Amino acid sequence: MSLTRLYLIRHAEVEARYQKVFGGRIDMDLSPRGHQQAAMLAEFLRRKRFDAVYASPMKRVQQTLAPLLNNGAPRPMVVPDLREVDFGDWTGHDWDAVREKFGASAFEWLHHLERGTIPNAEPLANYRARVEPCLREILERHPGQAVAVFCHGGVIRMMLSLLLELPLSKMSAFDFDYASVSEIEWQPHRMEIQLLNFTPWRDLK
Repeated sequence: MSLTRLYLIRHAEVEARYQKVFGGRIDMDLSPRGHQQAAMLAEFLRRKRFDAVYASPMKRVQQTLAPLLNNGAPRPMVVPDLREVDFGDWTGHDWDAVREKFGASAFEWLHHLERGTIPNAEPLANYRARVEPCLREILERHPGQAVAVFCHGGVIRMMLSLLLELPLSKMSAFDFDYASVSEIEWQPHRMEIQLLNFTPWRDLK
């Protein structure tokens, strides 16, 4: 039975003013350190052979992907539905501001998103309804192949929630750092996590 390798890759560090902020729909750039992380990530990923690359259209993802494309990686399929979740009224606020203004713990943002308690945020059903078809199409189009998906922490959590058949809030158990790689081996009715939150810029020093 064909085994598909799915590499879920989060964008690198964003510009300083948006760090520890609910960025969501804000189309921000990488920081200077983020560009360094992206270069180290590309160096690590060049050891892999990808049959396809998919990516969010947002600038922080495209800038993370760019160094890899300079060395012969497949031309990416840019998929608008792989953009980050919209945090509604939390957008642009840091974690302290969320607690002070909305009386909510930012550490529990997945629970709030699941319960619909983030004002004007993208409803969970809508979020799932745009990410799930992307995931299913990737798996259906690439049986037995290796596929890289460059996206966002929220999108990675949604994809894992779907693959593991667990509520999104359960994904709070996992961290996905900037420029991290998580590798999934997938077959129909079976999947294994081979690598979780591996950060070449830190773990290969």
